[in-house]
Amino acid sequence: MNVTFADSRPTASPVLAFPVKKDAAGTISLPGMDAEASAIIAAAAAGQRFKGEAGSVAEAYVSSGRILMLGVGEGDDAGYERAGGALTARLLTSGVTEVTADLSGSTAVAAARFAAGAAQRAWRYDVYRTKLAEDAKPSLANVTVVSAPADAKEAWVARDAVTQGLALTKTLVTLPPNILYPESFVDLVTKEVDGLGLEVTVLDEAAMRELGMGALLGVSQGSRREARLLALRWNGAGEGDPALALVGKGVTFDTGGISIKPAAGMEDMKWDMGGAGAVAGAMKTLALRKAKANVIGVMGLVENMPDGNAQRPGDVVTSMSGQTIEVINTDAEGRLVLCDCVTWVQRTHKVKTIVDLATLTGAMIISLGNEQGGLFANDDGLADQLLSASKASGDALWRLPMGPAYDKLIDSAIADMKNVGPRGGGSITAAQFIKRFVEDDVRWAHLDIAGMVWSEKDGPTWGKGATGFGVRLLDAFVADNFEK
Repeated sequence: MNVTFADSRPTASPVLAFPVKKDAAGTISLPGMDAEASAIIAAAAAGQRFKGEAGSVAEAYVSSGRILMLGVGEGDDAGYERAGGALTARLLTSGVTEVTADLSGSTAVAAARFAAGAAQRAWRYDVYRTKLAEDAKPSLANVTVVSAPADAKEAWVARDAVTQGLALTKTLVTLPPNILYPESFVDLVTKEVDGLGLEVTVLDEAAMRELGMGALLGVSQGSRREARLLALRWNGAGEGDPALALVGKGVTFDTGGISIKPAAGMEDMKWDMGGAGAVAGAMKTLALRKAKANVIGVMGLVENMPDGNAQRPGDVVTSMSGQTIEVINTDAEGRLVLCDCVTWVQRTHKVKTIVDLATLTGAMIISLGNEQGGLFANDDGLADQLLSASKASGDALWRLPMGPAYDKLIDSAIADMKNVGPRGGGSITAAQFIKRFVEDDVRWAHLDIAGMVWSEKDGPTWGKGATGFGVRLLDAFVADNFEK
């Protein structure tokens, strides 16, 4: 779907939409709207109990055509973004091909967020649908924004970059596991970012074996699909080591290995690479908007399968750091992937801040449901920065505790550590495991986003399915803290 900004309203626009603040439906007016049309619109709002809540929609028909009232709540940027998403949700398959949105009175950022919400909500993946009914196919092709501040177009450039990054992440998370596996993940992402100025590094299994990445390779050994490490580096601030590393868990399908998962719902484990997907989308976003920061994104890509060569419960593996791990449960594989990726990026790029993202534990969904991701950190300042970016972006996070008492729960009787603790505090002990691979002078945060990368219902800026969680968060985090 195309989004354009124009100086004036098209002469023959079949549908006109405009924002309405909370509890302002009774005083609706637009430039050029006559008293009769205003009365019809006000009556329609009252009849549909429209109060202007963010994301709500009401309709009216006047002599000039179809009118949509879009609730923006208190009128903040997030409210406008929800309104844009609601507009697309209402019209996407309606038969309407274009709509004009009159954003009189908005700010430049609010207008850009509105456009982003509209564009993001239009994303769909219909590649494998061969019998889609005509009235179920997307029809909305163009959204024209008018009467926005002159600098809204400039603000839209950055939001468009986020929208394109989100599209990549959603595609990766949505693709079926026979199509997306470590090698094809690398191929798809490198093609997507070709020409954007990102430095690409790919390690195959032989290279990782030479580096001693036994934790990651232990997960991969039961699969016929070879593991890969993919790194994308953006030098937007000039030469020098990256100031920030983003590390993503990329288990392209997770059966649980020998500790096999129940059959019911296992198909969902195609999105166990959601952390790596978010990192890929964030790096594309930073490159598209030419962020003035040095950032590296690292994705550990494996498939966890239970064949005769698969890792067994009770095996001991040696990580790249040299620390040994007793594998108690082969379904606690994501932390084994992350620990070697964290070690690799510290040794090769000397980063001082690391944020890892992973669909790591079912315990996180028990704790926070599908409303917020879990945040763990070894530095209060870093945690505060991420929480601030969470609030600004709409990708919600909640900080959870860590400490020596939890750390003791993963001590092993025969190795340096075991990969799981007891059932209680499962998300915390998983974070404690990763923390053991972080160097003392490195700020580190772990985001457990198990409940956030996939949704069983429509959201404000996404349809049922992949949400793209993490891209907006990471972009805001970089913009606020690494671009000065």
